[in-house]
Amino acid sequence: MGNRGQKRTETADELPADKRACSSLEFRPSSSNSSSIQTHLNSSNSTPDADMDTSSSASASSRSDGEHEKEEDSAYGSCDSDDAEQQPRHRILRDYQRRRSSSDHGKLNNILSNLNEEGDGGSDQLAALTELCEVLSFCNEDSLSSLMADSLSPILVKLAKKESNANIMLLAIRGITYLCDVFPRSSDFLVSHDAVPALCQRLLAIEYVDLAEQCLQALEKISRDQPLACLQAGAIMAVLNFVEFFSISVQRVALSTVVNICKKLPSEGPAPFVEAIPKLCDLLQHEDQQLVESVATCLIKISERMCQSSEMLEELCKHELINQVTHIMNLNSRTTVSQPIYNGLIGLLVKLSSGSFVAFRTLYELNISSTLKDVLSTYDLSHGMSSPHLVDGNCNQVHEVLKLLNELLPTSAGDESNQVVLDKELFLADHPDLLQKFGMDILPMLIQVSSLIFTVEIAVFCPFNSFILHASPIAQVVNSGANIYVCYGCLSVISKLVFLSKSDMLVELLKTANIPSFLAGVFTRKDQHLLMLALQIAEMILQKLSDVFLSSFIKEGVFFAIDALLMPEKCSQVMLPVFSGIQPSFGSSQKSSASEVQQCLCYAFDTVASSSVPPCKLDNDTVCNLAKHIKTNYFAPELFDSEKGMTVILQNLKTFSAALCNLINMPVGDDTPVQHEEKFYSILHQIILKLNGREPVSTFEFIESGIVKSLMHYLSNGLYLRDNEEFNGIYDHLLVLGKRFEVFAKLFLSYSDIPIEDSPLSVLIQKLQSALSSLENFPVIPSHGFRQKNSFATVPNGRCVMYPCFRVRFVRGEGETYLSDYPEDVLTVDPFSSSDAIEGYLWPKIFTKRTENGESDAEALEQMESLPILLPSNANSSQGESSGFVDSKSTDLPEMQEDEANLSQFASEQVRFRESKSGETTMSLDETNMGSAGQERQFPTESTTKLKSQCSASGDNDLEDSSPRLLLYLEGRQLDRTLTLYQVILQQLLNSENEFITWAKLWSRVYTVTYKKAVESKQDDPQKHTCLQRKSSISDKIIAYVQNMAFFSGMFACKLASVLDKSSPTYDILFLLKCLESINKCSFHLMSCERIRAFAEGGIDNLDNLKVMVHSVPQNEFVSSRLTEKLEQQMRDTFTLSTGGMPLWCNELIASCPFLFSFEARSRYFRLAAFGPRRLQLHATSRSNSAASNDRQPTAGGLPRKKFLVWRDRILDSATRMMDLHARHKGLLEVEYNEEVGTGLGPTLEFYTLVSHEFQKSGLGMWREDHSSFITSKTLPVSDSGILRNPFGLFPCPWSPTSDSYNGIQFSEVLKFFVLLGQIVAKAIQDGRVLDVPFSKAFYKLILGQDLSLYDIQSFDPELGRTLLEFQAIVNRKMHLESICVENSTLKLDLCFRNTRIEDLYLDFTLPGYPDYVLSSECNHKMVNLSNLEDYIELVVDATMHTGIARQVEAFKSGFNQVFAIKHLHIFTEEELERLLCGECDFWAFNELLEHIKFDHGYTASSPPIINLLEIIQEFEYAQRRAFLQFVTGAPRLPPGGLASLNPKLTIVRKHSSNCADTELPSVMTCANYLKLPPYSSKERMKEKLLYAITEGQGSFHLS
Repeated sequence: MGNRGQKRTETADELPADKRACSSLEFRPSSSNSSSIQTHLNSSNSTPDADMDTSSSASASSRSDGEHEKEEDSAYGSCDSDDAEQQPRHRILRDYQRRRSSSDHGKLNNILSNLNEEGDGGSDQLAALTELCEVLSFCNEDSLSSLMADSLSPILVKLAKKESNANIMLLAIRGITYLCDVFPRSSDFLVSHDAVPALCQRLLAIEYVDLAEQCLQALEKISRDQPLACLQAGAIMAVLNFVEFFSISVQRVALSTVVNICKKLPSEGPAPFVEAIPKLCDLLQHEDQQLVESVATCLIKISERMCQSSEMLEELCKHELINQVTHIMNLNSRTTVSQPIYNGLIGLLVKLSSGSFVAFRTLYELNISSTLKDVLSTYDLSHGMSSPHLVDGNCNQVHEVLKLLNELLPTSAGDESNQVVLDKELFLADHPDLLQKFGMDILPMLIQVSSLIFTVEIAVFCPFNSFILHASPIAQVVNSGANIYVCYGCLSVISKLVFLSKSDMLVELLKTANIPSFLAGVFTRKDQHLLMLALQIAEMILQKLSDVFLSSFIKEGVFFAIDALLMPEKCSQVMLPVFSGIQPSFGSSQKSSASEVQQCLCYAFDTVASSSVPPCKLDNDTVCNLAKHIKTNYFAPELFDSEKGMTVILQNLKTFSAALCNLINMPVGDDTPVQHEEKFYSILHQIILKLNGREPVSTFEFIESGIVKSLMHYLSNGLYLRDNEEFNGIYDHLLVLGKRFEVFAKLFLSYSDIPIEDSPLSVLIQKLQSALSSLENFPVIPSHGFRQKNSFATVPNGRCVMYPCFRVRFVRGEGETYLSDYPEDVLTVDPFSSSDAIEGYLWPKIFTKRTENGESDAEALEQMESLPILLPSNANSSQGESSGFVDSKSTDLPEMQEDEANLSQFASEQVRFRESKSGETTMSLDETNMGSAGQERQFPTESTTKLKSQCSASGDNDLEDSSPRLLLYLEGRQLDRTLTLYQVILQQLLNSENEFITWAKLWSRVYTVTYKKAVESKQDDPQKHTCLQRKSSISDKIIAYVQNMAFFSGMFACKLASVLDKSSPTYDILFLLKCLESINKCSFHLMSCERIRAFAEGGIDNLDNLKVMVHSVPQNEFVSSRLTEKLEQQMRDTFTLSTGGMPLWCNELIASCPFLFSFEARSRYFRLAAFGPRRLQLHATSRSNSAASNDRQPTAGGLPRKKFLVWRDRILDSATRMMDLHARHKGLLEVEYNEEVGTGLGPTLEFYTLVSHEFQKSGLGMWREDHSSFITSKTLPVSDSGILRNPFGLFPCPWSPTSDSYNGIQFSEVLKFFVLLGQIVAKAIQDGRVLDVPFSKAFYKLILGQDLSLYDIQSFDPELGRTLLEFQAIVNRKMHLESICVENSTLKLDLCFRNTRIEDLYLDFTLPGYPDYVLSSECNHKMVNLSNLEDYIELVVDATMHTGIARQVEAFKSGFNQVFAIKHLHIFTEEELERLLCGECDFWAFNELLEHIKFDHGYTASSPPIINLLEIIQEFEYAQRRAFLQFVTGAPRLPPGGLASLNPKLTIVRKHSSNCADTELPSVMTCANYLKLPPYSSKERMKEKLLYAITEGQGSFHLS
């Protein structure tokens, strides 16, 4: 099949004329050539787009470059072992070049003499010129000398003026062009002999098109080295005068000449370029992007030259320049330009508006604020992640926008104000409507941009206790460098806007944004410039609208923030350096940028740059003095009283918080549990009413009230602040937790008559998200501090790396006698080394074995030091860990080696060794090492028991690592063995308060690492104690209840983020969000528990009332857009990904609180963790470049592909062989069917679909079979007939532990099927393929390692699940009655099942639906009665959810782990995992179809056949839609993301045929998602043919 959508190779016609190679035939005079010379201007219009047949020779320069490259290669190759063999070849080449240069020199001398002769009417000269052009086209710079160029120049210029012979002029000018191309210095000689005026004269005469085109070529070459001479000779107007008569490629050459001239405009003197401005302004309307960019560059340079003169700027504005520029800046404009040019155009407007009142007025009249609003809306943190992009002196886009905004809001500065500024202020005063429109557009966007940057280091203000609790004292890395200027610029514009607005206008303006809340966040900054601007804004608002905003300033915490600035103990922290934190380093190419970034913020947005560094305008007391002034003049003294200073809402919330604390501390005996729960419910209800009341609760009030901490203390019973080993009496805690969570769920999830967004749970989540955005300060760590240079890392394994290394001195710990001193002073250490890797390097060199005499065994030490450097120590390799790449030639995984070869040159990743079953050592490259070097990928099955999964905090890794031999300390703090050295150092810097550290100092500093011998501890793991204690404290009768509440133990035993202190408010918010997410996810579970308890206690009499209607909050409510953006930004840093330098919080928060991040962000993280950076980048590229590839993964430079031949009639056998061979390989698998020609994406997707259907067939013994769902539908393709259809999804069929076969099916075969299924599922996820297998929600939970309980049975077998719940309710009622010692016949009737005694149901102890599965063989377990009903429920649940399916689930996981570790999926929910595996099942609206389908080759979106097709697709039934998708793409479901993610994009083209279109069938190329549709005469005919094709055209791939 053809690879559609591939990038076309550029043809010669599309290249600029000076890049097209010329053949030697062009230099020979012929009749055709002569006739072309005679083409007059009048005939040129007939072929306006004809390309030039005259051009400069690129071959000469390219050949010269090639020869230089060869010389470099040869020099480089001289270092090889076969140097002697290479030298003769080099000598031969040099001799050839020497002879060639001598020959060329001789030819040029002959040509020079012939050119001086003027006989035979110029025929000799014509021949000489032809030969000259041919020689110049093939010679190089060595063939020419300055003397020869100086001799040729006057003759060529003279002949270029010979108007009597057009052929001579053409060839002479062509000679000039080639001469400049081969020998650039010849332009000096040509200029000295007046070549430029001669060429300009020919251009202005423009008698012959090809002659004029050759003049343009020559001028472009000369202007590169002699722009001033070209300017003075009038070349700009000569070039532009008739530019529209030429083809696009020639126009580009002409504009290149003007660009070369404009880049070197003289700073003083006459300005001959002014007359070209009207022409350039007209050319801005051109449709060609390259041409427009050249024109824009010229105008940008001209504006820089004219910016000192208001009169000259006014001249620029006369020619509709501003209109044209604003049109290009519009994001919806058809003309698009590159980002640097776009930034330059904004800078052009900055210069115009700064010096020209006309430009200022025009911009307001053109509604420039609307355009700038759109530009600001596209801002994200990436603008500050790297140094500012310099484009001709202009900073990046947002900086330029802020400069323009500052110019559009002029404020007079006393005597310094000029007339232009005064005119601007008068204009705004006379047009308040324009200013108000400007402010309404800009103010919300400025606050949004600033808030995006402010990772506020808060700021829980506690004025009543006279202290401020800071989550972190240091400004974040993300705010370094460029971003601090954006913050300052936004505040500066807001300040000017507030200053210029009158009171009534300001009221309307500030309604668009919560300015008090924004200011409260700014006041937590540590930079005095930002604080000063914020104080000025606050003062102006209070001065103009004190009565309106005073109360909101108190409510949002502005007053308390200002008061905090005046605290003497905190003022010293305010006055930190301008850039508090780690600063980016700049390479040599960015020195100008670095100097700009380092200047004081006071002058950040001055349009006139200063040559010297001016002093800061602020002194140390300025901020405190202004804060004191505001506090004294605008805030009443009684506000400082702790009671009167609080708002009513804050007082109420504090009261509720105190009431919750009293409930926690209340002795158990004072109240009954019911009364206790009623009080809790009442307090919760009042809190919700207050949060959702008419008067909004500010973020400050919510945080300051302490509600979050009180709720967490009460809900967790104090567990969440304890360490894991302190969980004593865990079962008692679980009982209390269960009841409290039930009450919580009852209140938050029982509202059915209000919209979801207004539900109590949604309101609380929104408040928590707002608080989290204000409080969290997790850093985004850019990699631009790493200069890309080669370094040698001695530690841990002596290899070259492409980034700096740490300089470390290893010192023996004080009092350490067992180890010796390290002999060397300072070593270079790979920053991404783990502690284990460093230990592996150090141990052989410092280990001292004492003899009886106390002497060291030097011989043993020498043997240890002689170990290979790639394997630092035996102990380290036995742990399966090595910090660097190992050169292995394993034959078992050749694809993996090929896959990782390119990445190894700059990545520092963990390489593991493991023993395969055959005994061969195979390499497994663990790309999940993003700072967690201690985690090792395990391909074999992890046999985890239920108790183990409950005891594991994270459930990820339960490997038993051998104890470390060394304890390493950095500056007195022990190194965390799970972190790299880079992460440890960076974390210590982030926790540092006093030091100002730059990137340069980070790498130049010498770090001291102290080592001591680790003391062997014989104590067991405290978690094992916890587990054993928990196991021993649980009686058999309450196991079921503990299993139901198992998720509580995991919730409170896990650690959120080690970078957070448990006392920080951020920790409380994260934990409460985690609790709420668990409650929302387990809402059915909790509500059912509450109903069953109510039934047991007599609150509900009818079993029908046990049914619950749960109104869960959508999962995306828990997503933090702020943290998601930070994670996305961090993952966009390819260097950080490759080296494992991601911040620790990324890994920890995703593991503990994955719900905080969007599904898309977690999917990217998952691919990074499971498959490594390379596959992540390929996946991202394939998603973004849907038209540039013929597969979901790009071919060029991608992973190795393996084609596999399969047989349609033996799909499962083929799949088994495929997985046996390729399950552990990382290459992409592609399928080719036997005796079919099709291969690629389409057949591969169909293969996965066919395998999915094979696994769903009856008779395999894999799934709970529902025979009523066994269907054969005529509406489905043949391949879909006879498969199991369960509306609730597939769940494993229970097999008795004592049974090896059933109905002729061997259990061993069933296990093999599950192993194969696990392999297929994992491989599909790895390769980005879509499966069509409807797993049940409960089975997805098993895949995710979650425990199942009684409440999960309803998700796949509603009847059984509902019946068991009702049985459980009866059991609980019986237990309740027994506990209160009540015995009477009436209550005994209440223990009946729907008016029937349990005994009368005649149930035996076999699994319902599986009569051969005996649950128990005990004598009292023959028939079910009221006394053993509880046992029956437990045994049925255990057989259905645990014992009966445990071996199948383990088999599935073992197969899955052969491809990649299944633990990586734990960050997804069940619904998300289904989406990841099976794609999207929703179909599309009409508009979505139009948006995401490409119509080509005869069809447009408005073509009647296309409209008919889209209507037919929407009319399809569900089965028909699936069949259509499989027909077109090879899979019946769309990939995750829907139609927009389909890659390649679905394309529909017109199918041409010689016969009648109505007789044709549509055909497809599934590899390209390419549908060829005949233009049918009617919609009915089209539907008929389409349905026939999608039903009968399945099952084979042939040429269409």
